[in-house]
Formats: sequence, structure tokens, C-alpha cells
Amino acid sequence: MGARAEQLEVRVRSKTGIVTLYFTPTIIPNWRITVTNTTLSAGYFQSGLPYNRSGHGPRPLVVFQGLTFENKPQGRLKFFFYKFLEDDYVVYEVLRKPGLPKDYTMQDMANDYAVMIQEEFGGPVDVIGISTGGSIVQHFAADHPQLVRRLVIHSSAYTLAESAKQLQMEVGRLAEQGKWWHANALLVASVMPRAGLLKYLSQPLVWLASTLMSLKPPEDPSDLVVTVLAEDQFNFRERLAEIQAPTLVVAGMQDPFYTPALFRETAAGIPNARLILYEGMGHPASGKQFVKDLLAFLREERS
Repeated sequence: MGARAEQLEVRVRSKTGIVTLYFTPTIIPNWRITVTNTTLSAGYFQSGLPYNRSGHGPRPLVVFQGLTFENKPQGRLKFFFYKFLEDDYVVYEVLRKPGLPKDYTMQDMANDYAVMIQEEFGGPVDVIGISTGGSIVQHFAADHPQLVRRLVIHSSAYTLAESAKQLQMEVGRLAEQGKWWHANALLVASVMPRAGLLKYLSQPLVWLASTLMSLKPPEDPSDLVVTVLAEDQFNFRERLAEIQAPTLVVAGMQDPFYTPALFRETAAGIPNARLILYEGMGHPASGKQFVKDLLAFLREERS
């Protein structure tokens, strides 16, 4: 163990090599882990947006993250959803800034991302918007076309299904009441498989996941509530044609938050978009074919 003026460094030998952990003793919780040739880190950009960073590729990719209970750097497991991109990119999974003002809109959040991308990267990057992040990324792509190279709308559409709006509003209500276990259970249950073997395991899995997620509940539900209210009002249908970047809309046919019709209408409304829907898949889309399709799209027309 070695101490530095800025960081505390801990090295641990494991079967996969040396794992080095760096802890920064500041008010903002930054951390970095190095495993062989891969560096994982988390912190806040100068503009205040929290990020998780991974990968060692030659160019940046920014993920607009989905709905979370707190706007802060997420746990290490968050890194592995887009792990397959780490050879092509340095991946930044970015949330909204903490302390969102009341009545903040999806467009306001998109403008925050634009400020960050201009400050940090100075020009266009590939972007992925997943779920709630997909709502925000549509505003971003339409309002700031100079900052988008290629766009992926991942398990998202121009508006939520009505049932999903009701579900998210209930999650926000439970969070405001401090009922974090119930809020977690409702959100986790909504994405559990409805068929196959996992159907029979869904109830104990919901209980376990909700219990683990509630062990350290957020101190303040306001960011969650502001985001839920903003997405409840979000409908981008009339502005889809303003998105000019090459776009991939990719999702599962059994997504509980959006209908197949919403995905089709979203792709049809964007001039340079294509649509991929997967049978039997829920929220968010994933799996081997998803990885193959996403990589193929992002690797097109490299400049």
C-alpha cells in the first residue's frame, strides 16, 4: 500500500493479475481500478455530470444512462453492459447532474450533456441513449447535431407507453415516501421475464434484488422524481425528422416500457434510421445478436 498527496493506492494480486485501486479523498467520490490493460474509473465531469469510464479504444463513446435512483457514479457492475465496446472506444456512461431543479425537462438534461461533450471532447462523438437516456438523446441529437457522429436509441422511443408512465410515476411516489424497497421491487419486477424457467424464479429474484438495492437507500429522491415527471411529459414524435445523424433504433419486442409500434414509429420518423427488433426480448435489449448488430452499425463509415 502506498500513499500519495492526491490518492490512496491499494494493489491486490489475483489470478488475473495485479488489481490496483485508487481512492481520491475528496468530497466528490472518484475512483479508478486497473485490471491488466483495462482501466475503469468513475467521477464527475467539470460540468457536474457523473460518469463511469471503461475501455481503451481510440475514440470516445458517450452513453446517456437510463433511470436510476440517484444521479451519481454507479457501481462497478454497470461497466459490463457495454463491455463489448471497450476495444473500439473509451466508453463514458453518463448520468444527469445531481440536484436537478424542479420542472427540469428532457431538453434541459440534453443541453447539460451538450455542454459536457463540447467541453470534454470538443466535437462529435458516437452516442447511445438507453431507456430514459434514449428520451434525452433524441433532444440532444436534434438540438446539437454538430456533436453527434452516430446515434443508437437503445430500448427507447419517442414516448413511453401509457402503462410505463403510470409505473414510473408510482415508483417516484414510493421513493418520495421513503419506501425504497417497494420502489425497487416495482421497477425490478417490470423487467423480469414473463415466460420460461425464469418466470418461476422471478418472485424470489425480485425479492433478492430489491433487498440488495435497498441496503443503502438514497438520501434524497428528488432527482428521481424530477426525471420521472420530465419523462411523463416527453413526446418527441413531431421533432423526429430533425434528427439527421445515422441512427439505429434497437429494442426487444416484449419491452414492458414501449410497444413495438412505438419503436417502429420512432425509426420511421427519423430520416436516416434503421430498426432492429428482437423476438422474445424485454428491456433492455441484449445478447449476442444485439452485440453483433450494434458493433456493425458503429463500425460503419469510420472516418
